[in-house]
Amino acid sequence: MDAEEATVRAYYERGVERDRLIDGAGLLEYLRTIEIVARRLPPPPALVADIGGGPGRYSLWLASLGYQVEHRDLMPLHVRQLQADAAGLPGIRTAVCDARRLDLPDGAADAVLLMGPLYHLADRADRVAAIREAARILRPGGPLFAAAISRWAVRIDGVIGNRIYLEHPAVLDLIDEAERTGILPPLHEGGFGAYVHRPADLAAELTEAGLEVADLVSVEGPAVITADLAARLADPADRAAILNAARALESVPELAGLGPHLLVTAIRPAAG
Repeated sequence: MDAEEATVRAYYERGVERDRLIDGAGLLEYLRTIEIVARRLPPPPALVADIGGGPGRYSLWLASLGYQVEHRDLMPLHVRQLQADAAGLPGIRTAVCDARRLDLPDGAADAVLLMGPLYHLADRADRVAAIREAARILRPGGPLFAAAISRWAVRIDGVIGNRIYLEHPAVLDLIDEAERTGILPPLHEGGFGAYVHRPADLAAELTEAGLEVADLVSVEGPAVITADLAARLADPADRAAILNAARALESVPELAGLGPHLLVTAIRPAAG
């Protein structure tokens, strides 16, 4: 196990991912992600591969709509959590697997979600390898949805929105270097480390892997910096305003890195 993988495991073995998408910024990320993905998903009962799917929140959503789901994740804990949460729900198969070396056959999936792996592969060659593997298991003409963290998420969301420097003042010393290189080290032992993308670089990685980029959007929009986001999302009028703002701004090039997450939709070219 290399140092990069050890960092990933140290963070996710804390079990914090299971409830991350339930409220606040996590809920906004989830609502917008399923909205964006649903635009290009083939109809159920198509088979969708959820690669690096964590504890399986998106797998559960897909299965509830009648999709067949192949879930894979690096963390045994996440596989066990999904097995428990999906008990009695047909349509989900899950296993431990590295996104760069998938155990699924060529063209097996009608669509692929790649929602976590690109966060945790600091080397560009590894990220492109993961995308190529996702493309390999995707049928020709099918959509691949790949998520990434914005290069400026730490400054906008972390520093301005959540004032993380109060608990972790070291962030102020490393933020410039992280924005230059894209490599964000953990701020403490067992903390979250990541690779953070520029939008154009993310699109280029998908293209290098042989896919045709159809769309690249900012997921959450500006609302993540509000101190009362959870309360606003609980209010129907406020929730509608937040979601409408995210939709209106999602494709504005000058604002692409404003929200914490980017989501690219790419298509595997049809066999020629």
